Amino acid sequence: MKFSFKTIKKSAENILLKEKGSKFIGFAFQINNETELKESLNKVKTEHPKATHHCNAFRLGILGENYRANDDGEPNGSAGLPIYNQLLAHEITNILVIVVRYYGGTKLGVSGLVKAYKECAKQTLEECEIITKELETDLEIEFEFEKQNQIFTLLNKFEAKIIDFLADEQCKIIAKIQTKHQENISEQLSEMQNISFKF
Repeated sequence: MKFSFKTIKKSAENILLKEKGSKFIGFAFQINNETELKESLNKVKTEHPKATHHCNAFRLGILGENYRANDDGEPNGSAGLPIYNQLLAHEITNILVIVVRYYGGTKLGVSGLVKAYKECAKQTLEECEIITKELETDLEIEFEFEKQNQIFTLLNKFEAKIIDFLADEQCKIIAKIQTKHQENISEQLSEMQNISFKF
């Protein structure tokens, strides 16, 4: 099971590559869902309405299981796929790369297009800082007030982030923990008396 994934720290844009009069501009966006994907695509289309093509590729999900490559009118496999292959080469996910092309009057041929789109995507990604993100799980614990030190010590040990804490006779904590610690925390909480928890 995977507990972390690589993505880019923040979006990058405007890596310009000129090839026989055509202009290629690269954009990279860190995305977490289909909504952010659509917003990023629309943003670039709005900023470059006169571009001949808006070719792109994205990967979503820990294993990059949700993906697509789009040639946007370029010959089949000449644009989207070379961009997508760069996402694979950098082993990143939750990312969208768009390469905008302004046609310069000279046809590049399929091999020329593949080279230009690949190079533009590669340079765009090289501008980005690639980070590793740990998967997180929400944990909810209910316990008696006198147990709170014991609970907080345990959560501290696993570097949990406390989201909410309701202190009463019966207390409740909502925390975020790294998914890789889930089994360990679960075992230790199970050994305590009079508490209930769920992930």
